[in-house]
Amino acid sequence: MTDQIPAPAGRTPDQRLHTVLAGVQALTGVGISRAQLIKFTNNAVFDLPEAGVVARIAASATMSDRVDKIIRIARWLQEGNVPAVRLLDCEQPLIVDDLKVTLWHRIPDGNRPLTGRDLGNILQRWHGLAPPTGGLPAWQPANEIRSRLAEPHGVSADDLAYLQSECDRIEEQLGTLQYELPSGPIHGDAFMGNLIAGPEQPVICDFDSSCDGPREWDLVPVAVGKLRFDYPGDDYGALAHQYGFDVIAWPGFPVLRRLRELKLVTSLVPVLASRPILQPQWQRRLDTYRNRDDTARWSTYVRAA
Repeated sequence: MTDQIPAPAGRTPDQRLHTVLAGVQALTGVGISRAQLIKFTNNAVFDLPEAGVVARIAASATMSDRVDKIIRIARWLQEGNVPAVRLLDCEQPLIVDDLKVTLWHRIPDGNRPLTGRDLGNILQRWHGLAPPTGGLPAWQPANEIRSRLAEPHGVSADDLAYLQSECDRIEEQLGTLQYELPSGPIHGDAFMGNLIAGPEQPVICDFDSSCDGPREWDLVPVAVGKLRFDYPGDDYGALAHQYGFDVIAWPGFPVLRRLRELKLVTSLVPVLASRPILQPQWQRRLDTYRNRDDTARWSTYVRAA
C-alpha cells in the first residue's frame, strides 16, 4: 500500500484512510494488499487491483453529502445502458470509521486513444435518458465555488475578494442567459479526464457534479480546454460534430467560459499553501483570468504531494 501521502489541509489524513481500507476489507472481503492511491482531493480514490475494484472514500463533508446522489445516478445510468463506471453489487455506501465509501468495478485498460467523439456519444446517451426517479438537484455552480472560497489556504485577501466578486458577477449573468438546448440531467464536469478507455468501449466516471441543468454546460469543459490548453488533436471539434451543437458559437458561451475558468482557478484555493509547487501556474491562471487575457495558454497542474 502506498505510504506517506500528505493530505490537503482540511481533508482526511492518510493514516485514517488506511484504517478505512482495512475496514472495507473486513466488511466485504475485498483484498487491499496492493492498494494504490489514484487521486486525493476531496475524495480519496484507491485502485485495489487484487480485487478488480476501485474504492472511493468521501474525505470531506461536501463529498460525503453527495454520496447518496452519486449512487442513485450510477444505478440510473446502468438501467439506461449508458457507458459508465458501475458499482459493485453490494450494500452501498459502506460506513467505515464514520466515512462513506463506495466500491466500483475496476475498468481494465483499453487499447485505443480517447477522442471527443467518444465523449459526445456518451453525452448524447446521457442527455437522452428520462430523469431518474426523484429527480436531481438543480444546477448551482456558484455554490461550489463559494464553498472553496470559504476555506482559503494561502490566498491573499485581495485575490480572495476579487474571486468572490467575480463569482457574484457571473452568477448574476447566468440569470440572463437564454439556452438553446433543453435542460435536464447533466454530468456537470464532462471533460476528457473523466473518460476511461475500457477494453470494449469508453466509459464515463465522476458523478459528483451531476445535476439538472443546461445541456450546454456539458459541452463547455472541452471547449475551454481547446481555448486554454495546448492539448494534442481537436477533441472539441470531434465532440461538437458528434453531439451536433457548437457551444462556442452560441451567444451565451462567453459567460459559461468565464464560469468554467473561474472553477479552474478556484479549484486550488482550499489547498494552495500545501501545494507550493503549483503556485506559479495557479498565479498565471489567476492573473490572465483577472486581466481578461483570453489568448493566454494555461498548463495542467503537475501531480505533486
